[in-house]
Amino acid sequence: MEFLVILGVIGALILGLITIYNRLVALRQNRNNAFADIDVQLKQRFDLVPNLVETVKGYAAHEKDTFEQVTKMRAKIQDANNEEERLTAEAGLGNALVNLNAVAENYPELKADQNFQRLMAELSDLENKIGAARRFFNNATSEYNTAVQQFPANLIAGSFGFQQEVFYEVDEAERETIEQAPDVKFGS
Repeated sequence: MEFLVILGVIGALILGLITIYNRLVALRQNRNNAFADIDVQLKQRFDLVPNLVETVKGYAAHEKDTFEQVTKMRAKIQDANNEEERLTAEAGLGNALVNLNAVAENYPELKADQNFQRLMAELSDLENKIGAARRFFNNATSEYNTAVQQFPANLIAGSFGFQQEVFYEVDEAERETIEQAPDVKFGS
């Protein structure tokens, strides 16, 4: 009888470990899926940027620095070696696109261009989708990190390679851009 109790306790512990491990795997996969969703949206934005730049270039050829910054940020995205570098480069591209939009504001004929309007509407839609995907990613990251830290999962998480993951955060340059009040003008 004592042997069966010991066997039952060992079995319960093993079942508990398996349950915890499988939950951590599921949460990690959920986080990876959330990052992949962001990646899809960012890839669409990445592909849209050259068309937008070329459209603006036609009207504002002397804004060379802005175009170079956008191109540089696109290259950094391609050269990123890990998730953190990629997220930082994506934030830089977001800032460069804000600057590109500011350049476009100085050219009324550009703002009236149908192609430019279509590209900007597409970009705006993508930015909204990216924002939603980032929120989902951060939620998935929070849930995963919480599970990794909670007892008793924290006892086995490290030994199976589960560790804290980074959130998608806005960098300082992007935060300054976000916190600036928009310049609203009425009339001409």
